[in-house]
Amino acid sequence: MHSTSATTLLAADQRAWNDVVGAIDLAERIVARAEVERMRALAAAGRLVRDLAADTPTRVREHDMVLRSLSAEIGAVARRSDRSVQRDIGDAIELVEHYPATLSRWEAGDITRAHVRTIVDCGAIVPIDARADFDTDAAALATHHSPGRLRRLLEQLADDMHPRSLVERHVDARAERCVRVVARGEGMSDLIVTTPTLLADAVYDRLTQQARMLIDTRAHVDAGADVDAHSCVDAADTRSIDQVRADLVTDMLLTVAPSADPTRTDDGPGALGAIRAKVQIVVPVATLLGDDDRSAEHAGRGPLDADTARRLAGATRCPWERVLTHPITGQVLAVDTYQRPAALDRYLRARDQHCRFPGCRVPAVRCEVDHTTDWALGGKTEASNLAHLCQRHHSMKQFTAWTVRQHPGGILEWTSPGGRTYLDHPAGAGAHAVTFTPDPPGDTGSRAHPRHDESTAPF
Repeated sequence: MHSTSATTLLAADQRAWNDVVGAIDLAERIVARAEVERMRALAAAGRLVRDLAADTPTRVREHDMVLRSLSAEIGAVARRSDRSVQRDIGDAIELVEHYPATLSRWEAGDITRAHVRTIVDCGAIVPIDARADFDTDAAALATHHSPGRLRRLLEQLADDMHPRSLVERHVDARAERCVRVVARGEGMSDLIVTTPTLLADAVYDRLTQQARMLIDTRAHVDAGADVDAHSCVDAADTRSIDQVRADLVTDMLLTVAPSADPTRTDDGPGALGAIRAKVQIVVPVATLLGDDDRSAEHAGRGPLDADTARRLAGATRCPWERVLTHPITGQVLAVDTYQRPAALDRYLRARDQHCRFPGCRVPAVRCEVDHTTDWALGGKTEASNLAHLCQRHHSMKQFTAWTVRQHPGGILEWTSPGGRTYLDHPAGAGAHAVTFTPDPPGDTGSRAHPRHDESTAPF
């Protein structure tokens, strides 16, 4: 091994150094060209959709259905969600048609995907007639700055080019406020609230003040205040301020009952407080009994730790729908819920857990139960002809050339307009072995009765 210092390199080491840097530079340029080629192909897909829908009387609806249909097939080939493919098509059209200078710099390897994303994000507020000038100036700046530094420069450039004041633009931006959930894995998700900055800062400041008050109280107890350890639940509280803030958010949102009247200032009880959240939890029986710590499943989301599953299984005030499964086979043994639906719906939710279009993860509780063979065409209302579809894919099945057949065990075979076939298997382990009988007359309990012959279930 050669001996080197931080400031000197032997000739052989310098060659190796340069070889590594050169190889990475070449790889980055190859990746950039491939990404640009993909963007052009996606933009071509968007133009194809426009052409196919151009001459139809119901142009807007036809365009949307053709776009959904093509996005679904691209998503199936690329093993991605068709919703994300549809967003990518829109982004590609925007980039190819309105940012040619940026696209050329990217293809040449002069800038990265992060630069491109920053340029397009900042350019979104620039009017179309000024977009070409913004594109040229932004692409030139991008070659000299990192994406982080570039954003500040482009925000100012875009603001200078916009004919409307920030106050006017804020009114439009405020109309886009929303709440969304992004799954992170390990049983965790990000709850993202898009709201005016002033309100967001105020919420964060209030959470911080409340969190610090709780932590200060905890510190006082830990310092040796004369408090009975058994009467103070905070004595063993070791949460960080970030953890306390997060817990405060969930506690307040799940326990406060807002009014349907937006002019009210008190915390409840109100009409909106009567709305109950609903999720489905699949729990192995051995986990429920405490015999092992095998994870449960939050249907449509992912694994749920055993301790949380056991706590939810014992809850009576919350409408969690609990699906108990065999620890070895995974067969569903029983389903119960505080607000129990019909037996057939229980079975279908236990079997499907989410939308049954390939790649879609919309939870079953937010989907529609669809007849695979339409009822009007003789399709029966039974488990072997029913499956959950989200509103998007239910509409696509109805208004596009996509078709679907259901095989034994709840397996769906989708056929695309291009003739390709895709299989979607039910998420519930051992779902083919589970059926439910109707509840006995007068029985208001939450028991479910497993059977083993799906074709004879008397729904």
